[in-house]
Amino acid sequence: MKLIITGSGGMVGQNIIEDSRFQKMELSTPRRADLDLFKYEDVLKYFRKHQPSAIVHCAGRVGGIQANLANPVAFLIENLDVNRNVILAGREAGIKTLINLGSSCMYPRDAKNPLTEDLVLKGELEPTNEGYAIAKITAQRLCAYIRKEDQEFNYKTLIPCNLYGRYDKFDPKHSHLVPAVIRKLHDAVAMNLKEVDIWGDGTARREFMYSSDLVDCIYRALIDTKSLPEIMNVGLGVDYSVNEYYQAVAEVVGYKGSFKHDLSKPVGMKQKLTSVELARKWGWESKTSLVDGLHQTYKYFLNL
Repeated sequence: MKLIITGSGGMVGQNIIEDSRFQKMELSTPRRADLDLFKYEDVLKYFRKHQPSAIVHCAGRVGGIQANLANPVAFLIENLDVNRNVILAGREAGIKTLINLGSSCMYPRDAKNPLTEDLVLKGELEPTNEGYAIAKITAQRLCAYIRKEDQEFNYKTLIPCNLYGRYDKFDPKHSHLVPAVIRKLHDAVAMNLKEVDIWGDGTARREFMYSSDLVDCIYRALIDTKSLPEIMNVGLGVDYSVNEYYQAVAEVVGYKGSFKHDLSKPVGMKQKLTSVELARKWGWESKTSLVDGLHQTYKYFLNL
């Protein structure tokens, strides 16, 4: 299989590249210096030149609550532009298979948990990452419309829950909960801090999956794209409170201090748990436990 991976420099892209199963494929992994995804004609020219069997679309601007609140225009427009260019250029170049990565923020903020795939566009989005969510929803719908017009195009969307793992971003200003907590508590140990703050009351619940599990699902999706549902969650099917994540990370990094809740800070949705029933029916489940994933991620962080 000849494969183009957009966003190959990101966490998911780099985890794909180092996976032994993908190393047996012919991979094209353009970075920004090689291909500007904001320029449609450049993307189309690249796709026509390489003529891959499939595209795995991982590229996009990502970040946690702080980053989304500070840069809502960029999170909307940059992701809209990149998604449009990659998906439409793929169609124009005649590439029949594309795996598009969505996000669980595509679901309405007040939707009943666990979140099933049919809930997309069924309610108001979470304001703290609305722009990013709109761009992701647009990409999913575009893939679905292309397939509706021509069934030969297997353009399908996987919706991962929140991810963490190797090649993650650990700067709290730009990262999601788990890597931010790893960095925060690692620094607290180094500075011998006795107390660390938690945004909100810590009862909000989140589902974080180790990134290698998503890579496993992407591999299966490429091998069996025709049976893959048009839109499918990829997650654990279980979630933990923010407080529980802090406690789990504390045990891994050796933080012995206490926690203080800062109720003035935004916390986002109270719960965001994806339904994995469709994935299980398709024959896939995640394999990595939270403890194992945290240990592997912290080991990677220590070697940065």
